[in-house]
Amino acid sequence: MTTMLATSNGYAEPEKAGPFTRFENRLQWQSQGELFWIDAFGPDALRFRSSKSLRITDQDWNLLPQPESKLEISIGPRAATVKNGKITAEVQARRGRITYRNEKGEVLLREAIHAHHPQFARQFKTRGSDHFEMKVTFDADKDEHLYGMGQYPNDCLDLKGTVLELAQKNTQISIPFLLSSKGYGFIWNNPAVGRAELSMTHTSFYAEYAKQMDYVIFPGDTPADLVSHYADLTGKAPKMPKYATGFWQSKLRYYSQEDLMSVAREYKKRNLPISVIVCDFYHWPVTGDWKFNAELWPDPKGMIEELKAMEIELLVSVWPTLAADSENYKEFIDNNWTIRPELGNNLFLKVNDDLTFVDVMHPEARQALWSKLQKNYYDLGVRMFWMDEAEPEIEPLEYDNIRYYLGNGREVSCLYPYYFAKTIHDGQVANGQTEIINLIRSGWIGSQRLGTLLWSGDISGDFETLRKQVKAGLNIGLAGIPWWNTDIGGFYGDTESEAYKEVLIRWFQYGTFCPVMRMHGVNRPQRKIPGQITGTGASNEVWGFGEKPLEIMTHYLQVRERLRPYIQRHMDVASETGIPVMRPLFFDFPNDEACHAIEDQYMFGPDVMVAPVLEAGAETRSIYLPLGAVWKDALTGQEYKGGQTLDYEVALENIPLFTRNAFDFEL
Repeated sequence: MTTMLATSNGYAEPEKAGPFTRFENRLQWQSQGELFWIDAFGPDALRFRSSKSLRITDQDWNLLPQPESKLEISIGPRAATVKNGKITAEVQARRGRITYRNEKGEVLLREAIHAHHPQFARQFKTRGSDHFEMKVTFDADKDEHLYGMGQYPNDCLDLKGTVLELAQKNTQISIPFLLSSKGYGFIWNNPAVGRAELSMTHTSFYAEYAKQMDYVIFPGDTPADLVSHYADLTGKAPKMPKYATGFWQSKLRYYSQEDLMSVAREYKKRNLPISVIVCDFYHWPVTGDWKFNAELWPDPKGMIEELKAMEIELLVSVWPTLAADSENYKEFIDNNWTIRPELGNNLFLKVNDDLTFVDVMHPEARQALWSKLQKNYYDLGVRMFWMDEAEPEIEPLEYDNIRYYLGNGREVSCLYPYYFAKTIHDGQVANGQTEIINLIRSGWIGSQRLGTLLWSGDISGDFETLRKQVKAGLNIGLAGIPWWNTDIGGFYGDTESEAYKEVLIRWFQYGTFCPVMRMHGVNRPQRKIPGQITGTGASNEVWGFGEKPLEIMTHYLQVRERLRPYIQRHMDVASETGIPVMRPLFFDFPNDEACHAIEDQYMFGPDVMVAPVLEAGAETRSIYLPLGAVWKDALTGQEYKGGQTLDYEVALENIPLFTRNAFDFEL
């Protein structure tokens, strides 16, 4: 990290006029105890950084280096302008108030103003010699639609009117990229714990503890333009392996090698499609040993070879946690490779044992963790890892009591899932692995480039939760994460409940049209395993819920198989452009204003529109057909002109599906 002072003249000889200083390719403003910079950040984007320490750092966090772009800077007696291609910033001399405009001169975003408080827009409170509590506030339009920001279980696709905590939790993934219907993208480049206030009266971003204010803004004519530009700034997902588009079978938990293999063999015996099977937690002797329990998993290498012969990949859960009884605990504690408390002891989580977390922000800790994973998993043939507890999930949630290698928990906690993913991704790459997909429960800016597949955490198995998943999945796709899925049926289910079976069937249909289709959960009634610290859930295989659910789910397994070439094609598009396979209707129909109000339908690639059934006992559901297309019902073959709303009859066996662009697909 380099630090440049306000007097830096590493460019051409600076030109000073009032509070402004023009460098060769930067505008600086300083007054009233504050200093800020406006720079180009690649073509058509501006980066703003500010601090009251009068020191600004070149800490990019997870932003990618960008090609140089020449700024046009002009300074007048009352204001200065900074232009980078399609975006311009106007800065008032007296208060430093900033207005961002697109190439048409339309206001994209303007700092808020208070007649009696000159520094209202950018507020700093000292929290140490060079750290601050900070907040930037912009004016807001009431008719603006806001999207992205990661995954929040708040039942909102349009985030206008919400307040979002910027912190990682089980079911909550903070990825602070905001996409606006006004035609701008906004990256809050700060991993500190904080919040985003997306109210009717203002838009604010707040950090509890950080050195500087840092954000990037850029314009775009369409949502696709904005998402693609964001991908250029933060990275794109690699090419998805072909096997990953198939069906993934999982439950909490297959407790032994024979238990897991019996399920894999049964899928093959029944001639049911399966691509991945999952070995969940507590397959280890002690948490933090990071190895198979030899008593219950006597031949992992042979197991993996048998699975590969059946064309099934094995996904293995690893936690970044250590129990005091683990064979690795002393080594990691002695080398300061765990997260450390500012006060108190280092035990942050209780799951059967008292656990602490590996400090994956520490480069030596990452190397040490990978060395254990390589020896005990990778060298046996494991090529897919499930990174659970990736937030990290600490109790109590006292971020200020955590010390990471990169800083205090309030300052850098949002980075933890990125560095956990990087630990395994970098180890796989170093071993020459080219096809990488790993499941993880959280992420941040840039996680997509590490081959991470996110999921929505430990959620309930009911219709209310299912409705929330549809919206959460669409927003996380807009935040740069094209690889996403849910526990089909929710994490908590009941195999003996008829009401739950209806939820499961509707969820299975929805999961068929998600980027990854993965069955998982801990179903009741659960049973104990003699001699084991934790038990296992009831059957979570497609044959475990009765004949009718099996018949319906078998059909949708076949639907998924027929759809896989289409999914693979558009996954390739995602890796090339950043455009997610799963996206809201307005993404493909930005000129149809009605699409902004539709939050329970979505496009699955450009040619398939999905309208999942999200209510118990539904016999009909309203379906909007966007303007500008002729829509074909994939069940009946009937065609409809866009721009109308259908009162569509639904049966338990079917999910409403419509196609366009002559894409021929039948349910």
